[in-house]
Amino acid sequence: MRYMETRKARIEIIPMIDIMLFLLVFFAMLTLRMIPASGHLTKLPTSSTAAAIPPPKLLVELREDGMLSVDSKVMTAEQLTAQLRQGDNSKTAVTIAGNQGASLQQVMGAIDAIKKGGVTEIGLATRSPDSGGKE
Repeated sequence: MRYMETRKARIEIIPMIDIMLFLLVFFAMLTLRMIPASGHLTKLPTSSTAAAIPPPKLLVELREDGMLSVDSKVMTAEQLTAQLRQGDNSKTAVTIAGNQGASLQQVMGAIDAIKKGGVTEIGLATRSPDSGGKE
């Protein structure tokens, strides 16, 4: 009497694994998109001739109060120069990201501090005018 035997319920695990993997990838991509590279939202100046450059080894942000922010550490230009002199900077690429309110003097002060530290590759971060405020 085989037809009277009850069959055990079987749980299919393959579709559950597929769904969990999809959710993991979805949330990982969403999280990476939500976190900016530097942790600060700055309103960069626009440029119609901006070109894409590789990610910098060091990102220097100009703050509204004239201080510099490097790797979420606030420092002066002299401290930045001292930090850059500690290592071999012949191939270090530095990108300066300033807000729209930064003066030309602040930008030049940051460039001078970086050059005094021995860095030769300096880039300026901008955003394209059609990006609608997004970096």
